[in-house]
Amino acid sequence: MPVSPTTQTEVVERCKKVMAHAWMVRTFIKHSEEAEDFPELMGIVRGVFDTARALDSRGDDPAGYLHMLRKKISKLRKATEQFRTDALNASAHMNFEQSVISIEACVEELEYLLSLASDLPTPTDAS
Repeated sequence: MPVSPTTQTEVVERCKKVMAHAWMVRTFIKHSEEAEDFPELMGIVRGVFDTARALDSRGDDPAGYLHMLRKKISKLRKATEQFRTDALNASAHMNFEQSVISIEACVEELEYLLSLASDLPTPTDAS
């Protein structure tokens, strides 16, 4: 079990790892044949892309990164909830079932990390 982060910088590093997993779900869906027949699957593709792009430029600013993630997490959560329905309608294949589990785990972990971050020192507070 990983050690809980003790600074906002450590939270951001964990968030980046979680977002890498979300990106892989995005990539799987975007390039799946089912996406052509079920364009609604693109909702999660857009949701992950939008979140990742918003966070990308803030990687060196933990407070800014976490602020932006707080703004984006509800949209990503809604896209994930819709994806659960859309993915299972598109295919009963295990890859789709696993992608739902994976993206839900990503959102849960991001929300957990955000809850931890509010009580942790910012990089300037820690020095």
